[in-house]
Amino acid sequence: MAKVSEMRHSIELPPRVQVFSHKRAKAASLWQVIRFGMVGVLNTLADVVTLNFLLWYSPTHSANLLLIYNSIAYTIGAVNSFGLNKYWTFQHKRRVNGGEVTRFALISIVGICCNDGILWLMAKLLHPSIGNNLLWANTSKLTAVIGTAIISYLGMRLWVFAGAGQGKKSSGASTLSVGAQEHKPRSKGDMVGTKHSLSVVMPAHNEEVAIAATVSAAVEALASWTQDYEVIVVNDGSKDGTRAIVEEIATANPRVRLINHDVNQGYGAALVSGFEASAKDLVFFMDSDGQFDIRDLERFFPLIEEYDAVLGYRIDRQDTWMRKLNAWGWKMLVRVVFKLRVRDIDCAFKLYRGQFFREHRLETRGAMINTELLYKFRRAGYTYTEVGVQHLPRRGGKATGAKLSVIARAFREMFTYARKWHQEERQQKV
Repeated sequence: MAKVSEMRHSIELPPRVQVFSHKRAKAASLWQVIRFGMVGVLNTLADVVTLNFLLWYSPTHSANLLLIYNSIAYTIGAVNSFGLNKYWTFQHKRRVNGGEVTRFALISIVGICCNDGILWLMAKLLHPSIGNNLLWANTSKLTAVIGTAIISYLGMRLWVFAGAGQGKKSSGASTLSVGAQEHKPRSKGDMVGTKHSLSVVMPAHNEEVAIAATVSAAVEALASWTQDYEVIVVNDGSKDGTRAIVEEIATANPRVRLINHDVNQGYGAALVSGFEASAKDLVFFMDSDGQFDIRDLERFFPLIEEYDAVLGYRIDRQDTWMRKLNAWGWKMLVRVVFKLRVRDIDCAFKLYRGQFFREHRLETRGAMINTELLYKFRRAGYTYTEVGVQHLPRRGGKATGAKLSVIARAFREMFTYARKWHQEERQQKV
């Protein structure tokens, strides 16, 4: 395994593409924010001009009538916002559809409510101190604009135009980002295999609807890539037919192994059980709910020859806006606490060299597992790069990542182990 920890004194982040892709991603995000800001200026200009026209046409010093004027002005700015943000800010090339318009309308309604609420509050607070109606109205308006800009940006990025910039080509082929480059998916006649043996770990909890198809697709793909592979399904206390289905598959195919947890122990615990049971050169893991296409793993094989891990990130994530918002918040928190800059920290589509799992003990057992993996991976001096992969709608079952118990456990593990691991780091530097 290519380790670079001995170079730590001169190079803090060794992998070339990792550094370049992060800089590129950071620059792209910065320019996206700048474009959003420019659109916001134009929208605000249309908004304020409309408001002042109404004030000129029918002057008022009534907070309630000002609220009506403001709603009309905000709506005009919102219509302008849709077109500019869709095609320029987020570069969403797909044609306008009803769902997109509905999402935008809902975000706009939320924006109007927030905008009106802030404006009404400021108008009441400033009314005694500002006598000029234009100065009073515009000061209140400016405060409302600033207060709703962040809400609007997050709503559009994480929900309205999620997956922007990843528009599908007419041929049906998608272009996936690999580090700082882009590669088109290969045809079936041009398959890329691997010279390494490969373990595939698939945690499963109440996935009877999708598990058979997911395992079958994995076996079919793996057989075309390598002669030495295994599929390890970890049944984490399922109460449906998941265990029976996998047992039947394993009986027919000895390359499929089942590890059974009698009670649900958590996502991290399921992965750790799979990692500890793996015996191949490479270890890949993905969820068993059918939201990933294992054929995307083919693009990882050339990169694993150069890096110690290849991390997937979801393109056009097929989850609710609330899950996307939670994921974004968690990623920002992980970035602050652990200094990890990864596009999709919890994407369950990652390929590692198996030696890492045999050399390092994993301690978390909940949703913190991916953060622990990458934190210890980076701390040990290993290299990685990132690749965009498809994300598909769930075939069935129910996602559990947003349960309060799961979230509480993740935060508890974060604060517990952040202190422990940072102390270990300080001791290593002494």
